[in-house]
Amino acid sequence: MDTILEVKHLCKSFIGVKALKDVSLSIRQGEIHCLAGENGCGKSTLVKNIAGVYTPDSGEILLNGHSYRSLTPVQAMQEGVQVIYQDLSLFQHMTVAENIALAKLKFEKNRFIHWSQVYKIAQEQLDKIGVTIDLNQTVGEISIANRQITAICRALAQDAKILFMDEPTTALTNKEVSQLLKIITDLKEKGLAVIFISHKLDEIFSVADTITIFRNGEKIGSFASSQLDKKKLSYYMTGREVEYPRYYRTVKNDTPVLKVDNLTKAGQYSNLSFSVRPGDIIGLTGLLGSGRTELAMSLFGLNPPQSGSVTIGEKKVSITSPGMAKKYGIALLPEDRFTQGLFMDRDIKENLTSSLIDNLTKHGILDKKEEKKIAEDSVEQLNVRTPSIDTVIGTLSGGNQQKVVIGKWLATHPKLFIMDTPTVGIDIGSKAEIYQQIQAFASGGMSILFISDEIQEILANCNRVMVLSEGKCVKILEEEDLAQENAAQILSELIGHHSSAGKEETQ
Repeated sequence: MDTILEVKHLCKSFIGVKALKDVSLSIRQGEIHCLAGENGCGKSTLVKNIAGVYTPDSGEILLNGHSYRSLTPVQAMQEGVQVIYQDLSLFQHMTVAENIALAKLKFEKNRFIHWSQVYKIAQEQLDKIGVTIDLNQTVGEISIANRQITAICRALAQDAKILFMDEPTTALTNKEVSQLLKIITDLKEKGLAVIFISHKLDEIFSVADTITIFRNGEKIGSFASSQLDKKKLSYYMTGREVEYPRYYRTVKNDTPVLKVDNLTKAGQYSNLSFSVRPGDIIGLTGLLGSGRTELAMSLFGLNPPQSGSVTIGEKKVSITSPGMAKKYGIALLPEDRFTQGLFMDRDIKENLTSSLIDNLTKHGILDKKEEKKIAEDSVEQLNVRTPSIDTVIGTLSGGNQQKVVIGKWLATHPKLFIMDTPTVGIDIGSKAEIYQQIQAFASGGMSILFISDEIQEILANCNRVMVLSEGKCVKILEEEDLAQENAAQILSELIGHHSSAGKEETQ
Protein backbone atom coordinates (compact mmCIF):
# COMPACT_ATOMS: atom_id res chain seq x y z
CA MET A 1 0.00 0.00 0.00
CA ASP A 2 1.20 3.50 -0.83
CA THR A 3 1.97 6.02 1.91
CA ILE A 4 -0.61 8.81 1.67
CA LEU A 5 0.37 10.84 4.74
CA GLU A 6 3.74 11.23 6.39
CA VAL A 7 4.65 13.40 9.37
CA LYS A 8 8.33 14.11 10.03
CA HIS A 9 9.75 15.51 13.30
CA LEU A 10 6.65 17.57 14.10
CA CYS A 11 6.84 19.88 17.14
CA LYS A 12 4.17 22.12 18.65
CA SER A 13 4.12 24.11 21.89
CA PHE A 14 1.49 26.21 23.67
CA ILE A 15 2.73 28.87 26.09
CA GLY A 16 5.90 26.92 26.80
CA VAL A 17 4.16 23.52 27.12
CA LYS A 18 5.34 21.01 24.49
CA ALA A 19 2.20 19.36 23.11
CA LEU A 20 4.10 17.48 20.37
CA LYS A 21 7.77 16.54 20.70
CA ASP A 22 9.52 15.44 17.50
CA VAL A 23 6.66 13.23 16.27
CA SER A 24 7.05 11.18 13.09
CA LEU A 25 4.60 8.67 11.61
CA SER A 26 3.18 7.46 8.30
CA ILE A 27 -0.32 6.47 7.19
CA ARG A 28 -0.94 4.20 4.22
CA GLN A 29 -3.79 4.23 1.73
CA GLY A 30 -6.45 1.66 2.65
CA GLU A 31 -5.31 1.41 6.28
CA ILE A 32 -7.15 1.79 9.58
CA HIS A 33 -4.65 3.49 11.84
CA CYS A 34 -5.54 4.02 15.50
CA LEU A 35 -4.08 6.85 17.59
CA ALA A 36 -4.07 5.77 21.24
CA GLY A 37 -3.09 7.56 24.43
CA GLU A 38 -4.47 9.27 27.49
CA ASN A 39 -6.26 12.62 27.26
CA GLY A 40 -3.73 15.40 26.73
CA CYS A 41 -1.11 13.09 25.19
CA GLY A 42 -0.99 14.98 21.86
CA LYS A 43 -3.40 13.04 19.61
CA SER A 44 -5.78 15.95 18.97
CA THR A 45 -2.90 18.40 18.54
CA LEU A 46 -1.41 16.17 15.85
CA VAL A 47 -4.75 15.94 14.02
CA LYS A 48 -5.24 19.72 14.11
CA ASN A 49 -1.75 20.32 12.69
CA ILE A 50 -2.51 17.98 9.79
CA ALA A 51 -5.96 19.56 9.26
CA GLY A 52 -4.51 23.08 9.14
CA VAL A 53 -6.13 24.27 12.37
CA TYR A 54 -2.74 24.67 14.10
CA THR A 55 0.60 25.72 12.65
CA PRO A 56 3.51 23.48 13.69
CA ASP A 57 6.59 25.07 15.28
CA SER A 58 8.79 22.81 13.16
CA GLY A 59 8.69 19.64 11.12
CA GLU A 60 7.19 18.56 7.83
CA ILE A 61 3.86 17.14 6.64
CA LEU A 62 3.72 15.20 3.37
CA LEU A 63 0.29 14.64 1.81
CA ASN A 64 -0.03 12.73 -1.46
CA GLY A 65 3.68 13.41 -2.04
CA HIS A 66 3.33 17.19 -1.51
CA SER A 67 5.48 18.72 1.23
CA TYR A 68 4.19 21.33 3.69
CA ARG A 69 5.80 23.13 6.61
CA SER A 70 2.27 24.20 7.56
CA LEU A 71 -1.18 23.90 6.01
CA THR A 72 -4.31 25.97 5.82
CA PRO A 73 -7.65 24.19 6.32
CA VAL A 74 -8.41 24.69 2.61
CA GLN A 75 -5.10 23.13 1.56
CA ALA A 76 -5.73 20.17 3.86
CA MET A 77 -9.19 19.60 2.36
CA GLN A 78 -7.80 19.90 -1.16
CA GLU A 79 -5.40 17.08 -0.26
CA GLY A 80 -8.37 14.97 0.87
CA VAL A 81 -8.07 15.45 4.67
CA GLN A 82 -11.40 15.32 6.49
CA VAL A 83 -11.89 15.35 10.27
CA ILE A 84 -15.04 14.23 12.10
CA TYR A 85 -14.75 15.75 15.57
CA GLN A 86 -16.64 14.47 18.62
CA ASP A 87 -19.37 17.12 18.29
CA LEU A 88 -19.77 16.17 14.57
CA SER A 89 -20.21 19.88 13.63
CA LEU A 90 -23.56 19.28 11.93
CA PHE A 91 -26.38 21.80 11.51
CA GLN A 92 -29.20 20.50 13.71
CA HIS A 93 -32.04 22.33 11.94
CA MET A 94 -30.92 21.47 8.40
CA THR A 95 -31.84 18.25 6.62
CA VAL A 96 -29.58 15.23 6.23
CA ALA A 97 -29.28 16.00 2.50
CA GLU A 98 -28.25 19.60 3.18
CA ASN A 99 -25.65 18.61 5.77
CA ILE A 100 -24.07 16.09 3.40
CA ALA A 101 -24.04 18.15 0.20
CA LEU A 102 -23.81 21.85 1.01
CA ALA A 103 -20.21 21.80 2.27
CA LYS A 104 -19.13 20.25 -1.05
CA LEU A 105 -21.10 22.80 -3.09
CA LYS A 106 -19.71 25.68 -1.02
CA PHE A 107 -16.17 24.34 -1.33
CA GLU A 108 -16.62 24.17 -5.10
CA LYS A 109 -17.90 27.80 -5.00
CA ASN A 110 -21.20 27.05 -6.74
CA ARG A 111 -23.10 30.29 -7.22
CA PHE A 112 -26.46 28.60 -7.55
CA ILE A 113 -27.83 25.60 -5.67
CA HIS A 114 -30.07 23.15 -7.49
CA TRP A 115 -31.93 21.05 -4.96
CA SER A 116 -31.97 18.06 -7.28
CA GLN A 117 -28.16 18.20 -7.17
CA VAL A 118 -28.18 18.37 -3.34
CA TYR A 119 -30.27 15.19 -3.11
CA LYS A 120 -28.22 13.47 -5.83
CA ILE A 121 -24.93 14.13 -4.00
CA ALA A 122 -26.35 13.02 -0.64
CA GLN A 123 -27.89 9.83 -2.02
CA GLU A 124 -24.65 8.90 -3.81
CA GLN A 125 -22.73 9.02 -0.52
CA LEU A 126 -25.30 6.93 1.33
CA ASP A 127 -25.21 4.39 -1.52
CA LYS A 128 -21.41 4.22 -1.20
CA ILE A 129 -21.68 2.89 2.34
CA GLY A 130 -24.91 0.95 1.84
CA VAL A 131 -27.04 2.84 4.37
CA THR A 132 -30.58 4.23 4.13
CA ILE A 133 -31.51 7.46 5.92
CA ASP A 134 -34.46 9.77 5.18
CA LEU A 135 -32.74 12.70 3.47
CA ASN A 136 -35.60 15.05 4.36
CA GLN A 137 -35.29 14.60 8.13
CA THR A 138 -33.44 17.28 10.03
CA VAL A 139 -30.27 16.19 11.84
CA GLY A 140 -31.97 17.04 15.14
CA GLU A 141 -34.60 14.37 14.43
CA ILE A 142 -32.27 11.44 13.73
CA SER A 143 -30.34 9.12 16.07
CA ILE A 144 -26.75 9.76 17.17
CA ALA A 145 -25.68 6.80 14.99
CA ASN A 146 -27.30 8.31 11.91
CA ARG A 147 -25.69 11.67 12.69
CA GLN A 148 -22.33 9.92 12.71
CA ILE A 149 -23.16 8.38 9.32
CA THR A 150 -24.26 11.79 8.01
CA ALA A 151 -20.89 13.25 9.04
CA ILE A 152 -19.08 10.41 7.24
CA CYS A 153 -21.15 11.01 4.10
CA ARG A 154 -20.36 14.74 4.27
CA ALA A 155 -16.65 13.87 4.34
CA LEU A 156 -17.00 11.43 1.43
CA ALA A 157 -18.87 14.07 -0.59
CA GLN A 158 -15.79 16.27 -0.27
CA ASP A 159 -13.59 13.54 -1.79
CA ALA A 160 -12.00 12.40 1.46
CA LYS A 161 -8.84 10.36 1.09
CA ILE A 162 -7.80 10.54 4.75
CA LEU A 163 -10.59 10.45 7.32
CA PHE A 164 -9.91 11.27 10.99
CA MET A 165 -12.60 10.09 13.43
CA ASP A 166 -12.38 11.32 17.04
CA GLU A 167 -14.18 9.07 19.57
CA PRO A 168 -16.91 8.15 17.05
CA THR A 169 -18.69 5.52 19.18
CA THR A 170 -19.05 7.37 22.49
CA ALA A 171 -22.87 7.67 22.47
CA LEU A 172 -23.75 4.59 20.40
CA THR A 173 -25.41 1.31 21.36
CA ASN A 174 -23.50 -1.96 20.85
CA LYS A 175 -25.47 -2.68 17.67
CA GLU A 176 -24.79 0.81 16.31
CA VAL A 177 -21.09 0.46 17.14
CA SER A 178 -20.96 -2.78 15.14
CA GLN A 179 -22.64 -1.08 12.18
CA LEU A 180 -20.25 1.88 12.30
CA LEU A 181 -17.15 -0.33 12.56
CA LYS A 182 -18.38 -2.30 9.53
CA ILE A 183 -18.76 0.95 7.58
CA ILE A 184 -15.22 1.96 8.56
CA THR A 185 -13.87 -1.44 7.43
CA ASP A 186 -15.73 -1.14 4.11
CA LEU A 187 -14.23 2.34 3.55
CA LYS A 188 -10.78 0.87 4.15
CA GLU A 189 -11.46 -1.80 1.50
CA LYS A 190 -12.31 1.01 -0.95
CA GLY A 191 -8.87 2.58 -0.38
CA LEU A 192 -9.67 5.25 2.20
CA ALA A 193 -7.16 5.83 5.01
CA VAL A 194 -9.06 5.98 8.31
CA ILE A 195 -7.38 7.38 11.44
CA PHE A 196 -9.43 6.20 14.39
CA ILE A 197 -9.14 7.77 17.86
CA SER A 198 -10.77 5.84 20.70
CA HIS A 199 -10.36 5.02 24.39
CA LYS A 200 -12.26 1.74 23.96
CA LEU A 201 -9.64 -0.98 23.65
CA ASP A 202 -12.05 -3.60 22.29
CA GLU A 203 -12.89 -1.33 19.36
CA ILE A 204 -9.25 -0.52 18.70
CA PHE A 205 -8.31 -4.19 18.39
CA SER A 206 -11.39 -5.05 16.32
CA VAL A 207 -10.59 -2.65 13.45
CA ALA A 208 -7.02 -1.28 13.65
CA ASP A 209 -4.28 -2.47 11.30
CA THR A 210 -1.73 -0.22 13.01
CA ILE A 211 -1.73 1.41 16.46
CA THR A 212 0.39 4.47 17.21
CA ILE A 213 0.72 5.25 20.92
CA PHE A 214 1.32 8.71 22.39
CA ARG A 215 2.29 9.74 25.90
CA ASN A 216 3.01 13.29 27.10
CA GLY A 217 3.32 14.63 23.55
CA GLU A 218 5.76 11.96 22.42
CA LYS A 219 5.25 9.00 20.13
CA ILE A 220 5.97 5.84 22.11
CA GLY A 221 5.77 3.66 19.02
CA SER A 222 3.76 2.35 16.07
CA PHE A 223 2.77 -1.31 16.17
CA ALA A 224 0.82 -3.78 14.08
CA SER A 225 -2.27 -4.50 16.18
CA SER A 226 -1.26 -8.18 16.30
CA GLN A 227 1.88 -7.16 18.24
CA LEU A 228 -0.15 -5.81 21.17
CA ASP A 229 -2.77 -6.95 23.66
CA LYS A 230 -4.84 -4.84 26.07
CA LYS A 231 -2.30 -5.13 28.87
CA LYS A 232 0.65 -4.02 26.70
CA LEU A 233 -1.36 -1.20 25.12
CA SER A 234 -2.47 0.07 28.54
CA TYR A 235 1.11 -0.02 29.80
CA TYR A 236 2.51 1.88 26.79
CA MET A 237 -0.27 4.48 27.05
CA THR A 238 0.16 5.18 30.76
CA GLY A 239 3.73 4.08 31.57
CA ARG A 240 2.40 1.90 34.40
CA GLU A 241 0.43 -1.27 35.03
CA VAL A 242 -3.26 -0.33 35.06
CA GLU A 243 -5.44 -2.52 37.28
CA TYR A 244 -9.18 -2.30 37.92
CA PRO A 245 -9.59 -4.05 41.31
CA ARG A 246 -12.97 -5.54 42.20
CA TYR A 247 -15.17 -3.74 44.73
CA TYR A 248 -16.56 -5.65 47.72
CA ARG A 249 -19.05 -4.07 50.11
CA THR A 250 -17.72 -3.93 53.68
CA VAL A 251 -20.27 -1.58 55.30
CA LYS A 252 -22.21 -3.44 58.03
CA ASN A 253 -25.37 -1.29 58.03
CA ASP A 254 -28.09 -3.03 55.95
CA THR A 255 -30.84 -0.46 56.47
CA PRO A 256 -31.89 0.73 52.98
CA VAL A 257 -31.08 4.32 52.04
CA LEU A 258 -33.43 4.05 49.06
CA LYS A 259 -36.29 1.66 48.36
CA VAL A 260 -38.12 1.61 45.03
CA ASP A 261 -41.38 -0.35 44.65
CA ASN A 262 -43.09 -1.01 41.30
CA LEU A 263 -41.96 2.31 39.83
CA THR A 264 -43.53 2.86 36.40
CA LYS A 265 -43.41 5.49 33.66
CA ALA A 266 -45.31 4.43 30.54
CA GLY A 267 -43.10 3.96 27.50
CA GLN A 268 -39.90 4.19 29.58
CA TYR A 269 -39.85 1.61 32.41
CA SER A 270 -42.35 -0.50 34.34
CA ASN A 271 -42.67 -2.18 37.76
CA LEU A 272 -39.07 -1.60 38.83
CA SER A 273 -38.36 -2.66 42.42
CA PHE A 274 -35.01 -2.61 44.27
CA SER A 275 -33.30 -1.25 47.37
CA VAL A 276 -29.93 0.37 47.99
CA ARG A 277 -27.98 0.04 51.28
CA PRO A 278 -25.08 2.17 52.55
CA GLY A 279 -21.92 1.02 50.76
CA ASP A 280 -23.79 -0.53 47.83
CA ILE A 281 -22.59 0.14 44.29
CA ILE A 282 -25.53 -1.17 42.30
CA GLY A 283 -24.99 -1.46 38.57
CA LEU A 284 -27.83 -0.56 36.22
CA THR A 285 -27.01 -2.03 32.85
CA GLY A 286 -28.69 -2.76 29.55
CA LEU A 287 -28.57 -1.33 26.08
CA LEU A 288 -29.45 2.30 25.39
CA GLY A 289 -33.24 2.48 25.47
CA SER A 290 -33.51 -0.01 28.33
CA GLY A 291 -34.85 2.68 30.69
CA ARG A 292 -31.78 3.11 32.86
CA THR A 293 -31.24 6.87 32.26
CA GLU A 294 -34.99 7.55 32.45
CA LEU A 295 -35.04 5.86 35.88
CA ALA A 296 -32.08 7.98 37.02
CA MET A 297 -33.84 11.16 35.90
CA SER A 298 -36.98 10.11 37.80
CA LEU A 299 -35.05 9.58 41.03
CA PHE A 300 -33.52 13.03 40.58
CA GLY A 301 -36.88 14.77 40.08
CA LEU A 302 -36.56 15.41 36.33
CA ASN A 303 -38.91 12.69 35.05
CA PRO A 304 -41.78 12.07 37.50
CA PRO A 305 -43.04 8.45 37.50
CA GLN A 306 -46.73 7.68 37.02
CA SER A 307 -47.06 5.00 39.69
CA GLY A 308 -45.12 3.09 42.31
CA SER A 309 -43.30 4.48 45.32
CA VAL A 310 -39.90 5.80 46.39
CA THR A 311 -38.85 5.55 50.03
CA ILE A 312 -35.89 7.49 51.45
CA GLY A 313 -34.91 6.08 54.84
CA GLU A 314 -38.32 5.29 56.33
CA LYS A 315 -40.27 8.03 54.54
CA LYS A 316 -42.18 7.67 51.27
CA VAL A 317 -41.38 10.69 49.13
CA SER A 318 -42.46 12.31 45.88
CA ILE A 319 -39.40 13.84 44.19
CA THR A 320 -40.59 16.48 41.75
CA SER A 321 -37.46 18.60 41.24
CA PRO A 322 -33.66 18.40 41.50
CA GLY A 323 -33.85 20.78 44.45
CA MET A 324 -36.05 18.30 46.29
CA ALA A 325 -33.73 15.42 45.32
CA LYS A 326 -30.79 17.36 46.73
CA LYS A 327 -32.77 17.98 49.94
CA TYR A 328 -33.19 14.20 50.32
CA GLY A 329 -29.46 13.65 49.79
CA ILE A 330 -29.54 12.52 46.14
CA ALA A 331 -26.95 13.65 43.57
CA LEU A 332 -26.81 12.93 39.83
CA LEU A 333 -23.73 12.72 37.63
CA PRO A 334 -25.42 13.19 34.23
CA GLU A 335 -24.83 11.19 31.07
CA ASP A 336 -23.58 14.24 29.13
CA ARG A 337 -21.14 16.32 31.17
CA PHE A 338 -20.77 18.93 28.42
CA THR A 339 -24.41 20.07 28.26
CA GLN A 340 -25.83 18.81 31.55
CA GLY A 341 -22.96 18.77 34.03
CA LEU A 342 -20.68 21.74 33.44
CA PHE A 343 -20.54 25.41 32.49
CA MET A 344 -17.82 24.93 29.89
CA ASP A 345 -16.83 28.61 29.60
CA ARG A 346 -16.59 29.15 33.38
CA ASP A 347 -13.70 28.35 35.69
CA ILE A 348 -13.19 25.28 37.89
CA LYS A 349 -14.02 27.16 41.08
CA GLU A 350 -17.42 28.29 39.80
CA ASN A 351 -18.27 24.81 38.51
CA LEU A 352 -17.25 23.07 41.73
CA THR A 353 -19.40 25.34 43.89
CA SER A 354 -22.40 25.75 41.55
CA SER A 355 -24.42 23.15 43.49
CA LEU A 356 -23.90 25.18 46.70
CA ILE A 357 -24.61 28.66 45.39
CA ASP A 358 -27.58 29.18 47.75
CA ASN A 359 -25.48 28.20 50.77
CA LEU A 360 -22.63 30.51 49.73
CA THR A 361 -24.81 33.56 49.10
CA LYS A 362 -26.18 35.85 51.83
CA HIS A 363 -28.21 38.95 50.98
CA GLY A 364 -27.13 38.53 47.37
CA ILE A 365 -23.41 38.56 48.22
CA LEU A 366 -21.20 35.54 47.42
CA ASP A 367 -18.80 34.38 50.13
CA LYS A 368 -15.72 34.22 47.89
CA LYS A 369 -13.42 33.06 50.66
CA GLU A 370 -15.59 30.00 51.36
CA GLU A 371 -16.05 29.40 47.61
CA LYS A 372 -12.28 29.31 47.16
CA LYS A 373 -11.78 26.96 50.13
CA ILE A 374 -14.41 24.47 48.90
CA ALA A 375 -12.92 24.49 45.39
CA GLU A 376 -9.34 24.01 46.62
CA ASP A 377 -10.40 21.15 48.92
CA SER A 378 -12.27 19.41 46.08
CA VAL A 379 -9.35 19.78 43.65
CA GLU A 380 -7.01 18.23 46.22
CA GLN A 381 -9.41 15.44 47.26
CA LEU A 382 -10.18 14.36 43.68
CA ASN A 383 -6.70 15.01 42.30
CA VAL A 384 -7.90 17.36 39.56
CA ARG A 385 -4.85 18.20 37.46
CA THR A 386 -4.99 21.93 36.81
CA PRO A 387 -2.69 24.95 37.14
CA SER A 388 -5.33 26.81 39.14
CA ILE A 389 -8.95 26.70 40.35
CA ASP A 390 -9.42 29.76 38.10
CA THR A 391 -8.67 27.71 34.96
CA VAL A 392 -11.58 27.55 32.47
CA ILE A 393 -13.12 24.07 32.71
CA GLY A 394 -13.29 23.64 28.91
CA THR A 395 -9.47 23.57 28.71
CA LEU A 396 -9.16 20.47 30.94
CA SER A 397 -8.97 16.86 29.76
CA GLY A 398 -12.12 14.73 29.84
CA GLY A 399 -11.01 12.89 32.97
CA ASN A 400 -10.37 16.09 34.91
CA GLN A 401 -13.67 17.58 33.75
CA GLN A 402 -15.47 14.51 35.03
CA LYS A 403 -13.73 14.79 38.39
CA VAL A 404 -15.06 18.36 38.64
CA VAL A 405 -18.64 17.19 37.98
CA ILE A 406 -18.19 14.53 40.67
CA GLY A 407 -16.72 17.14 43.03
CA LYS A 408 -19.60 19.54 42.38
CA TRP A 409 -22.09 17.01 43.72
CA LEU A 410 -19.78 15.56 46.35
CA ALA A 411 -19.81 19.00 47.96
CA THR A 412 -23.52 18.49 48.76
CA HIS A 413 -22.61 15.42 50.90
CA PRO A 414 -25.05 13.05 49.15
CA LYS A 415 -26.34 9.83 50.70
CA LEU A 416 -27.18 8.42 47.25
CA PHE A 417 -25.02 9.30 44.24
CA ILE A 418 -26.47 8.32 40.84
CA MET A 419 -23.68 8.08 38.25
CA ASP A 420 -24.78 7.81 34.62
CA THR A 421 -21.93 6.42 32.46
CA PRO A 422 -19.29 8.05 34.69
CA THR A 423 -16.27 7.27 32.47
CA VAL A 424 -17.63 7.95 28.97
CA GLY A 425 -14.89 9.39 26.72
CA ILE A 426 -12.24 9.03 29.44
CA ASP A 427 -8.84 7.39 29.00
CA ILE A 428 -7.85 4.22 30.85
CA GLY A 429 -5.55 5.95 33.37
CA SER A 430 -8.23 8.44 34.42
CA LYS A 431 -10.77 5.60 34.52
CA ALA A 432 -8.70 3.72 37.08
CA GLU A 433 -8.45 6.86 39.22
CA ILE A 434 -12.19 7.57 39.06
CA TYR A 435 -13.00 3.92 39.89
CA GLN A 436 -10.75 4.17 42.94
CA GLN A 437 -12.52 7.34 44.08
CA ILE A 438 -16.02 5.87 43.56
CA GLN A 439 -15.12 2.75 45.51
CA ALA A 440 -13.70 4.91 48.32
CA PHE A 441 -17.00 6.86 48.51
CA ALA A 442 -18.93 3.59 48.85
CA SER A 443 -16.52 2.15 51.42
CA GLY A 444 -17.18 5.30 53.46
CA GLY A 445 -20.92 4.54 53.51
CA MET A 446 -22.23 6.37 50.44
CA SER A 447 -24.79 4.52 48.27
CA ILE A 448 -24.19 4.55 44.52
CA LEU A 449 -26.28 3.69 41.47
CA PHE A 450 -23.76 3.05 38.68
CA ILE A 451 -25.14 3.14 35.11
CA SER A 452 -22.97 1.64 32.37
CA ASP A 453 -23.06 -0.71 29.39
CA GLU A 454 -19.37 -1.63 29.75
CA ILE A 455 -19.39 -5.11 31.24
CA GLN A 456 -15.84 -5.01 32.64
CA GLU A 457 -16.57 -1.65 34.26
CA ILE A 458 -19.71 -3.05 35.89
CA LEU A 459 -17.89 -6.15 37.15
CA ALA A 460 -15.01 -4.13 38.60
CA ASN A 461 -17.13 -1.63 40.49
CA CYS A 462 -20.49 -3.12 41.44
CA ASN A 463 -21.43 -5.51 44.22
CA ARG A 464 -24.93 -6.01 42.76
CA VAL A 465 -26.22 -5.57 39.20
CA MET A 466 -29.72 -5.01 37.81
CA VAL A 467 -30.09 -5.85 34.11
CA LEU A 468 -32.76 -3.85 32.30
CA SER A 469 -34.30 -4.51 28.90
CA GLU A 470 -37.05 -2.38 27.33
CA GLY A 471 -37.86 -0.83 30.68
CA LYS A 472 -38.14 -4.06 32.65
CA CYS A 473 -35.80 -5.72 35.15
CA VAL A 474 -34.84 -9.09 33.68
CA LYS A 475 -32.35 -10.16 36.36
CA ILE A 476 -30.63 -8.99 39.54
CA LEU A 477 -27.16 -10.47 40.04
CA GLU A 478 -25.89 -10.67 43.61
CA GLU A 479 -22.27 -10.49 44.76
CA GLU A 480 -21.81 -14.27 44.60
CA ASP A 481 -23.09 -14.29 40.99
CA LEU A 482 -20.60 -11.57 40.03
CA ALA A 483 -17.72 -13.52 41.63
CA GLN A 484 -18.13 -16.44 39.21
CA GLU A 485 -15.43 -16.91 36.58
CA ASN A 486 -17.96 -16.68 33.75
CA ALA A 487 -19.73 -13.58 35.15
CA ALA A 488 -18.80 -11.48 32.09
CA GLN A 489 -20.28 -14.07 29.76
CA ILE A 490 -23.45 -14.37 31.87
CA LEU A 491 -23.91 -10.60 31.90
CA SER A 492 -23.24 -10.32 28.16
CA GLU A 493 -25.75 -13.05 27.37
CA LEU A 494 -28.38 -11.50 29.64
CA ILE A 495 -28.05 -8.11 27.95
CA GLY A 496 -27.79 -9.51 24.41
CA HIS A 497 -30.46 -12.22 24.78
CA HIS A 498 -33.16 -9.98 26.18
CA SER A 499 -32.48 -7.10 23.78
CA SER A 500 -32.61 -9.46 20.80
CA ALA A 501 -35.72 -11.20 22.05
CA GLY A 502 -37.46 -7.88 22.51
CA LYS A 503 -36.66 -6.79 18.97
CA GLU A 504 -37.89 -10.05 17.48
CA GLU A 505 -41.25 -9.61 19.20
CA THR A 506 -41.72 -6.16 17.69
CA GLN A 507 -40.93 -7.19 14.13
